[in-house]
Amino acid sequence: MTCLNLVSPASSRYHQLGGVASLLPLPISSRSFCIRESSAVVLSRSLSTSSPSGARRDDNSARVFRRRLSVTSASMAGLPPKPTVLVTGAGGRTGSIVYKKLKERSDQFTAKGLVRTPESKDKIGGAEDVYVGDIRDADSIAPAIQGVDALIILTSAVPKMKPGFDPSKGERPEFYYEEGCFPEQVRAQFLIVDWIGQKNQIDAAKAAGVKHVVLVGSMGGTNLSNPLNSLGNGNILVWKRKAEQYLADSGLPYTIIRAGGLQDKEGGIRELLVGKDDELLQTETRTIARPDVAEVCLQALQYEESKFKAFDLASKPEGTGTPTTDFKALFSQITTRF
Repeated sequence: MTCLNLVSPASSRYHQLGGVASLLPLPISSRSFCIRESSAVVLSRSLSTSSPSGARRDDNSARVFRRRLSVTSASMAGLPPKPTVLVTGAGGRTGSIVYKKLKERSDQFTAKGLVRTPESKDKIGGAEDVYVGDIRDADSIAPAIQGVDALIILTSAVPKMKPGFDPSKGERPEFYYEEGCFPEQVRAQFLIVDWIGQKNQIDAAKAAGVKHVVLVGSMGGTNLSNPLNSLGNGNILVWKRKAEQYLADSGLPYTIIRAGGLQDKEGGIRELLVGKDDELLQTETRTIARPDVAEVCLQALQYEESKFKAFDLASKPEGTGTPTTDFKALFSQITTRF
């Protein structure tokens, strides 16, 4: 048995409960508790290992141990444990915003991220809470999903869009291939990333006992002639839709967010709109700021009204309507499971 001491300093007489200051004193000021040796990390073994794979195993064990210690400490203090949330695609333009928001709300969430390259990890300032893995390889992402309560999937193949496209004017986007990239390579990329890669994440989440999966997709999946599908005849939205259906059939609690045209604009200043079956694409309100998508992802983790639902998401133009703050009411508008 390994015994640890928890000492509450004088400045910690009061604590935060659900983001609201509680005037109740902490139940402990100085207390010892014990953890079974099998749950602890034997540091000497970690320090003496000569095998890179052994080092990775001990590093993963250390992560699990720290999570168990955090949960135990919260329980002893009379606090509900914070959910651990993993965002995949954390190095992307929307995923990095989700990761940042999770880190900023450390009183509500324990953040984890998954990126594809060490460069992406450095870019978002990740430390031990950011994993490097390839969603195309199921084994490489399993360690990141272990011990996770909720998963936010923000991975996607990224087609190159010609500049100057303004979806707010009803324009149709035009795409192009990277130099040296052939149509068959584009098709393979969409298949592997947007179908197999997302399937791998869903399977890993189910195996790890994840309690809620939020999947961010795109509007336009009901229209086979959507311009995105014509890129290299890759049918990217078809594969995205297939992954969404797989999640809906998995038995996992889920929220599927089909975002409109993503814009690099300030969030939190527009009225958000939800719809179904691409109805919003027939209106003038078919775009949304990336920070607003990120906020909806986090809010979905906090309301039962968001579970087992799929919906399109867009916003009114800035300056019209009332900025959305009641997310429970927003999710309650949704009636479609897929």
